[in-house]
Amino acid sequence: MTALDGAHVLVVGATGGLGSAISRSLADRGARLTLSSRSADRLDALAGDLGAAVLGTHRADITFPTAPAEVVQAAMDHGPVNGVVYAAGAVAFGSVADLDDDVLDALLLVNLVAPVRLARAAVRVLPTGGFLANLSAVVAERPTAGMAAYSATKAGLTGFDAALALELRRQKIRVLDARPPHTETGLADRPLDGHAPTLGDGLDPEAVAERIVQAIEQDDRDLPAAAFG
Repeated sequence: MTALDGAHVLVVGATGGLGSAISRSLADRGARLTLSSRSADRLDALAGDLGAAVLGTHRADITFPTAPAEVVQAAMDHGPVNGVVYAAGAVAFGSVADLDDDVLDALLLVNLVAPVRLARAAVRVLPTGGFLANLSAVVAERPTAGMAAYSATKAGLTGFDAALALELRRQKIRVLDARPPHTETGLADRPLDGHAPTLGDGLDPEAVAERIVQAIEQDDRDLPAAAFG
């Protein structure tokens, strides 16, 4: 079991629908947090809500090549880091034939390149028993028409997590790949491009966040869509 009470956890994408819920769930368990996102105002608001649980905040556009390492260093400035959660994400809808290059680049940067860079920086400082949790998505298991590029980025992240977990076994740093089903975070209402299809009712972000944090506590390494009930 991973004890979160007193653990220092860096949450990237902390002000998003799932990132903020995960941050609250971690704080409820006594974790100390460094929070990062693109919006200084939203970071300040979340930090105000979480109070003494927050050691510091760091505004960053995680898609910049140097940003992941800078975020990790900002967290280390507040003390050794026990775990990292990557909860940032972007989505787009539409056919591949209509996929704009800038949209494709943005999807790749946010959903795949940035978490790879963050992991590269994090594994250099995480201790034995530390963890890295990445939020993939159900489309990594079931790629979806009209979301081909998004599906590819999430499948790529899941594949990366599986290989990274093997690399880190001797260091005893755990990698958790979480693939929640559609969740009512509002992300589908803010796509980079296109319009969301009828997705049906999504899961409650608080419940999804709670399940992810439970998986961290229970030393799980894989959290498929079916695990969310």
